[in-house]
Amino acid sequence: MRVISGSARGRTLKPVPGMGTRPTTDKVKEAIFSMIGPYFDGGMALDLFAGTGGLGIEALSRGMERAVFIDADKRAVEIVQLNLQAARLAEQAEVYRNDAERAIKVLAKKPDTRFRLVFLDPPYKLRDIEKLVGLLQSLQLLEPEATILVEHEADYNCAEQIGDAVCTRRAQYGETAVSIYKLKLEEEVAEEEAGHHEQNQT
Repeated sequence: MRVISGSARGRTLKPVPGMGTRPTTDKVKEAIFSMIGPYFDGGMALDLFAGTGGLGIEALSRGMERAVFIDADKRAVEIVQLNLQAARLAEQAEVYRNDAERAIKVLAKKPDTRFRLVFLDPPYKLRDIEKLVGLLQSLQLLEPEATILVEHEADYNCAEQIGDAVCTRRAQYGETAVSIYKLKLEEEVAEEEAGHHEQNQT
């Protein structure tokens, strides 16, 4: 694994020992960033099931200003820290060991924490994607028009819409699939609510 593009291009990333994590392949990673970027102009990213940290590190390399990395596995957290150092991006990152739901609630208590880009690449056995995306919204952790990228097994059907987050694109790479959600603008939400209100009055 390596950083594909940006300031840390070509730097090698260490894998997490054992079979507990499933790192995103370079091919899939390149395809992901061509869909959501490929480059960024600041903002904060959240890599919620960080594993090696490859997605969040790639986002930093391509122009995100800061990134928060979360993983429940002690070895994964250690590898993320090593990979950030190797990419010379450690000063732009925060790394925490925690489970996803608890981490989201902790982050919500930190002032000025709102994410422009979120990566959700949970273990395939975990099917809490909708719950986590909903929690990020309800705790106001997302910027307007935030992008949420979910990596999942190909036969798992992600919801078309989760709260105000709408699935705008899906792509499949062998057994892996990617679903991309965009947060609706407040004006769009207001227009929809007004439309529903008018329908209810007729």
